[in-house]
Amino acid sequence: MAYLNLRGVDHYYEWITGESGGDEKPVMVFLHGWGGSGRYWRSTARALSDRFDCLLYDMRGFGRSRLPDKSQLEAALDYELETYADDLAALLDALVGDRQSSQVYLNAHSMGASIATLFINRYPERVNRAILTCSGIFDYDERSFTAFHKISRWVVQFRPQWLASVPWVDRLFMARFLNKTIPSHESQAFLADFLMADFEAALGTVLTSVSKQAAETMPSEFAQITVPTLLVAGERDIIIPAAMGRKAVEQNKNGMVQYLEIAETAHFPMLEDAATYLQGIAPFLAG
Repeated sequence: MAYLNLRGVDHYYEWITGESGGDEKPVMVFLHGWGGSGRYWRSTARALSDRFDCLLYDMRGFGRSRLPDKSQLEAALDYELETYADDLAALLDALVGDRQSSQVYLNAHSMGASIATLFINRYPERVNRAILTCSGIFDYDERSFTAFHKISRWVVQFRPQWLASVPWVDRLFMARFLNKTIPSHESQAFLADFLMADFEAALGTVLTSVSKQAAETMPSEFAQITVPTLLVAGERDIIIPAAMGRKAVEQNKNGMVQYLEIAETAHFPMLEDAATYLQGIAPFLAG
């Protein structure tokens, strides 16, 4: 287990490199979504490790990157997605900066894909290509957003650890995210990650990622993208419907954002239909 301290927070990270014969490969960085951790990307990373040195990490307040006592922080950190993009920049400075090529590939999911979009536009010179899985833009509605925030606060507050030991709870918990079943160890791991997420980070990122500001700014963020980007959507995703993904792609008039929709999958297409996902992204990664 490896940790890197960034602004007072120990960030967990791991490399999946495959058989390289000592040769340095391009780096692909994986960003997880809300409530999760880098470990649900492991199977995808292993499948790509013949071509990439894959870097997985847990974002601040999630997974194994636990928040310390506030007195140990170097500065007061907020939960704006832009701040998480800056966290990624600092991570890459420390772990990738001394490589022959410091440009990386990004493979990001859900909330992580929003953070990756912000990173692309702030540090375009650092990104070769990017895959945004289950991302999109939405219209702001004050009433529905307020209700969503109230429900989210309750969900984040009521997370007894004993839930992880109840049979089949992981499958019930994941049902809303999936159209096809995934291995039980994957759903159990995601439930465990959700239960261990720090309260402040879990609630704070809900308030910033599903907000009036995000609804107003993300369309222009997609429009600004100048790095080759592939947006992958699950046909039956009810968390971020495919229509939101298509709407995001339409914002980019310079043709830098491509679109791929994977049939009969929902919010985790890379786990629900790994073969189709890998086959679909291969031409994009080949350039």
